Amino acid sequence: MRQIVLDTETTGLNPRSGDRVIEIGCVELINRQLTGNNFHRYINPERDSEEGALAVHGLTTEFLSDKPKFGEIADELRDYVGGAEVIIHNAPFDLGFLNAEFGRLKVPSFNQHIASVIDTLIQAKEMHPGKRNSLDALCDRYGVSNTHRKLHGALLDAELLADVYLAMTRGQNSLSMDLGDDDAEAGSEHAAALPLADIIVLAATAEELAVHEALLDGLDKAVKGRCVWRANAG
Repeated sequence: MRQIVLDTETTGLNPRSGDRVIEIGCVELINRQLTGNNFHRYINPERDSEEGALAVHGLTTEFLSDKPKFGEIADELRDYVGGAEVIIHNAPFDLGFLNAEFGRLKVPSFNQHIASVIDTLIQAKEMHPGKRNSLDALCDRYGVSNTHRKLHGALLDAELLADVYLAMTRGQNSLSMDLGDDDAEAGSEHAAALPLADIIVLAATAEELAVHEALLDGLDKAVKGRCVWRANAG
């Protein structure tokens, strides 16, 4: 299964008022494994960022002035995400911007090039109701280090979200349960092909067993009888 974790940075909050995409970062997962086949582009939005947005991402008009326009990278982006399941935190925001950019080019919307969307914000709210579920909060909750995140950056945030998503869904192969027969059969064949790791059993040494017995003797003495570990040993 091919999944793309995606994030964008923008000039502001509303594509309907003319705000534009200025950075796209994507991280590829295949069968829940990071492949390193990432996609990252800065984009010239042909306008200034709003003051609040600039404080978040730090991408100045001067820095973006020599970067390609969205129309110059649209085909490349479309080919990269084509047919994949896309994972986004607060998906309506990013999809609204991407669909607006594709609309300006008068081509099929971004949504029409992908298989489906997983919104990790919705899932986090279901898993942790009443708690903060920003990307930073989820990094803290799942032990994903974000100490190097001083400003928002699309690729960095996509990489963090990929780690968070894998931690959130550990033990699951997919959030979708409606696999077709072909997909289910392919998944079974893949699982069957995976080698089973040898189980390594390390027996305690005589010295370690003696230390253990001495510890239990001390516990027996403390409770004036048989400690719970001896009582349940049989």
